[in-house]
Amino acid sequence: MNVVYVQVTAPVSALAPVSGPDATPAPGPDAGPGAPGESGRLLLRVLEDITPVVQALPPDAALADITGSVRYFGRDATEIARWIRVRALAWYGLDCTVGVAAGPLLARMAGQWGPPGGVHVVPDTPEAVAAFLDRKPVVALYGVGPKTAHTLCAYGLDSVGKVAATSEATLQRILGARLGRQVGERAHGIDRTRVTPHTPPRSAGAERRFTRHETDPAVRRGALLELAVGIGRRLRADEQVARALTLTVRYADRSTTTRTRALPEPTAHTPALAGTAQALHDALGLQRARVTGLSLRAEELTDARLAGRQLTFDRRTESADRLEPVLDRIAARWPGAVGPATLARPAAGPMAV
Repeated sequence: MNVVYVQVTAPVSALAPVSGPDATPAPGPDAGPGAPGESGRLLLRVLEDITPVVQALPPDAALADITGSVRYFGRDATEIARWIRVRALAWYGLDCTVGVAAGPLLARMAGQWGPPGGVHVVPDTPEAVAAFLDRKPVVALYGVGPKTAHTLCAYGLDSVGKVAATSEATLQRILGARLGRQVGERAHGIDRTRVTPHTPPRSAGAERRFTRHETDPAVRRGALLELAVGIGRRLRADEQVARALTLTVRYADRSTTTRTRALPEPTAHTPALAGTAQALHDALGLQRARVTGLSLRAEELTDARLAGRQLTFDRRTESADRLEPVLDRIAARWPGAVGPATLARPAAGPMAV
C-alpha cells in the first residue's frame, strides 16, 4: 500500500490550534464560498511536508504517493495516514478522511465511500480488494460517469461485483473496446494510473439550481451566460483553455439530459463559451420543460501557452479579447462591478406615483 487519498471532511472551529509552519487561521464553518479552496491549499501544505509526489484534486482533496515516505520515516502507510490526519487537525483545524490502498483508484474509493473522518484502509490482497468492491454501486468506480452507469444498470450490472463477474468481451460489446476493458480492470481493482504531481484539473464546472421549476428559456439563457462568465474567469486565472463544453439539464422528474460539443478552438474567452452553451441549450428544443438546474462544465483543459489560436482580422473580437484581463482584475477587486449588461440588475429608483 503506497497511495493515500485525503479529503477535507469539514473545517472545525476557527479556535482550533494553529501552529504549523506559515500557519494561517483555519476557515470556520461559516467561512463562505472560498473556504473549500482554502482548505485544499492548506491540505497540500501538510502533504508536501511528507512527500513530494502529491496531486491536487480541487477543491479540497489530494492524492499522495508515500512509497518513499514509508522508507524514509520507517512507518507503514497506515501510520503515515494517521500522522497526516493529526497534522492537518493540529496545524490548520482541518478534519480529514484518509483512504489508504495500493493504487489511486482504491485509495479514492476508500476515502470517499467510508464514513467521514478517520483512516480507511483497503488491504493489498485479492480477497480483501474483492470484498471491498463487491457491493459498491457501479458509479463508485472512478471513470464511470452517469451515462456509463445508466448503460450498465440497463443490463443489470448495477454493482461492482456484478461487473467483475462479467467477461471482458461482454463489457466491450456493451461499452466499446477501450471503455469496456478499462471498466473490467477497475472492477477487479486493477489501476494503471499513477499519482502525477501538480497535475492541473482536466475540467472546471459550475452549477445553477432554480428555486422553482423554470420554464422560461430567457431565464435559462441568462443563467447559462452567468455560468460561462464564471468559468471563463476561472480558466483565465489558471492560464488554461478548454477544448469542449458539456451542458447538463436537470428536470422536475429528476431526469437529466447531457450534451457535449467541441469548441471551434481551445479557448477561455467568455463569448465563445457562452455562445457554445447557448447553442447546446437551444439544440435541445426544451419548449415547456420544467427545469430545476443547469450545469456547465469546461472539458479537456490544457495549458493556454501550449494551445494554438486562429489569427483573425476582426478588430472587434481582438479588442474584446484584450479587454477581458482588465475586466477580470476589476471583477476580482470589486465583485459584481462589471459583467454582461444582460445580467445587470436595475438599481432601485424612486417609486412612481
